[in-house]
Amino acid sequence: MSTFPPDNFPPNYYPRDFRGHGRNAPSANWPDGAKVAVQFVVNYEEGGENCVLHGDKASEAFLSEITGAQPWPGMRHWNMESIYEYGGRAGFWRLHDLFTRSGIKPTVYGVATALMRAPEQLAAMQEAGWEVASHGLKWIDYRDHDREAEAADIAEAIRIHSLVTGERPTGWYTGRCSVNTIDLIAREGGFDWCSDTYDDDLPYWYDDHMDGSPGEKPLLVVPYTLDANDMRFAIQAGYDHGEPFYQYLKDAFDALYAEGEAGKPKMMSIGLHCRLIGRPGRIGALKRFIDHVQTHDKVWTPTRAEIAAHWRKAFPYQHRIRPSRMSRQDFVSHYGGVFEHSAWIAERAWAGELAPANDSAIGLHAALACQFRAASTEERLGVLNAHPDLAGKLAAAKKLTAESTAEQASAGLDMLSDSERETFTELNTAYVAKFGFPFIIAVKGLNKAQILEAFKTRINNDRDTEFATACRQVEKIALLRLKDMLP
Repeated sequence: MSTFPPDNFPPNYYPRDFRGHGRNAPSANWPDGAKVAVQFVVNYEEGGENCVLHGDKASEAFLSEITGAQPWPGMRHWNMESIYEYGGRAGFWRLHDLFTRSGIKPTVYGVATALMRAPEQLAAMQEAGWEVASHGLKWIDYRDHDREAEAADIAEAIRIHSLVTGERPTGWYTGRCSVNTIDLIAREGGFDWCSDTYDDDLPYWYDDHMDGSPGEKPLLVVPYTLDANDMRFAIQAGYDHGEPFYQYLKDAFDALYAEGEAGKPKMMSIGLHCRLIGRPGRIGALKRFIDHVQTHDKVWTPTRAEIAAHWRKAFPYQHRIRPSRMSRQDFVSHYGGVFEHSAWIAERAWAGELAPANDSAIGLHAALACQFRAASTEERLGVLNAHPDLAGKLAAAKKLTAESTAEQASAGLDMLSDSERETFTELNTAYVAKFGFPFIIAVKGLNKAQILEAFKTRINNDRDTEFATACRQVEKIALLRLKDMLP
């Protein structure tokens, strides 16, 4: 099984993505003009948690009413087990009743072995039309599992889920996942969506596993949440009663609804657990929140499968140029000319840290500009001298680069009168004689008169000031070029 990143990636590739959709995130275009998609998740884990009866080494210690619980190695923890049993015996039915009466169909994150031990609850989910996604084989921590062992558990989870529900799962969320989980689910190839991230308010396409092999497909990620989540009733930084939970959900919803009204609709996930929110003292908070949501007209309360289907149709996967993943040869071939005749800048950027954040014009410019700024004065002078004179001999001889030719033509410098050409020639000669490098200006958006005005002003600068000004103009030219090449 191949691993990521491939050997031909930049040597210091940094896989974390802090850019995401960028400053211009897509408008989600939810059905019927909804301002926000509110998606409820019911985690069904009871009977799939750590327990020596399940072949685990110790009892469960996470998300219960027992403050500071610790695993009991080799022993059953009767109190812990009974708290989890409460979720199946009582909490689930409160949630089922609330959602049924509200007309909302949540998505269930169903642990395969827990569903296997809950035939009546599963039947109720299916009768109500809830989406039943996979929450893995067992609700355990996978951080220390090797890749092969986790892949085996994923395969077994799919097998058991298919047997007990009658259908193969098409959605996935491990929860306590490893660094390999998303990649394994993507390579498995049979899932419409995966939610093992908490990094966005909108879905997005994951393609880190794609290397051009036959049959590979991108994976749609529908991010989940740990903040709008009743797990905070069971941790120290959490809630001791229902009102702050309700208020947090309401505040989040109100903020997202306002963003939707401003033309930026998003998704809100709410995470629930039968043994937590299903307690009598907490269920009312969830009911009040649902009531608040349902006082708004433009709200969509879909399953995650419905979100995935909408996103797949409205925003299908599109292959895009990813500079951060290019081989050295391709990277230098594509971007070696961004700084005029100075491919060494691209070579150094490729050898430095590249990440998904560098896959936009602004991001790649940052990586290249850092190398230019870090260079010696002599190297930067060489970059300045690699630029041609404006309307000079190279232009007349049609020996400019394609980029410089287009840039000078955009300002009308290819159509000068004899007197204009004479003026440019005189200024070029005087400028080079004074500073030792040609006059450089980002001409895009300027006309001949504006360029000449800048020329006549800047020639009066001292050399240090003009050297710094020319360097800034070189960087501006590079950014404009990149904006023609990348988003």
